[in-house]
Amino acid sequence: MADDKTPAQGTGPMVLVVEDDGAIRELIRFHLERAGFMVTEAEDGLAALAGWQSERPDLVVLDLMLPEMDGLAVCRAIRRQAMTPILILTAKGDEADRVSGLDLGADDYMVKPFSPKELVARVRALLRRTVPTDELLRMGAVVLDRPGQRVTVAGQPVTLTLTEFSLLRCLLEHPGRVLSRRFLLQEVWGYDFFGDSRTVDVHIHHLREKVGEPSQLLIETVRGAGYRLVGEER
Repeated sequence: MADDKTPAQGTGPMVLVVEDDGAIRELIRFHLERAGFMVTEAEDGLAALAGWQSERPDLVVLDLMLPEMDGLAVCRAIRRQAMTPILILTAKGDEADRVSGLDLGADDYMVKPFSPKELVARVRALLRRTVPTDELLRMGAVVLDRPGQRVTVAGQPVTLTLTEFSLLRCLLEHPGRVLSRRFLLQEVWGYDFFGDSRTVDVHIHHLREKVGEPSQLLIETVRGAGYRLVGEER
């Protein structure tokens, strides 16, 4: 039987941990395995891409400062091929890198130093968003296929990240209702968020670019309150 110091390898979803600092990588592995996850590791960007290609993990924990290939390049390469959830790790104060990571399709970020328990909670929250349901959501020319995790606009497929997909789903579930940033963070990110609300704003910006004409939808900014999804004919 495994004790607290040597947790058994988990049998749950697989997480690829990409971190060049061996101590931090081992700390993350310990807590993820203790929570029941399977864990595979990489210590540089090239190894990360090779590991992702061979293992096809359910989620990637990705440090941005990596040898061989930086984390932003790794994130970009993964996003060209799949919607695998990506949680990026950044140094305190590197706001530009965090925003760049979100722009490239990362789903969430944590700032070092971080709480391992919070990291596990965020991993769980991201993976919960990948569980399919059995509904289609429709508004205007947009059809969101939840079990297939696909979105079409006027019959044409639109490529969204997991977070963009979940955010659009949340907006479609509450048409015409003003949704605060706090509500969206709790519903989409799935935990009590302590960072700034720019996380929501960045993803809304990308949704507007990807799901615009001819969707017949508008994502309105309600100053001081949040966002509202309405039809253009309104």
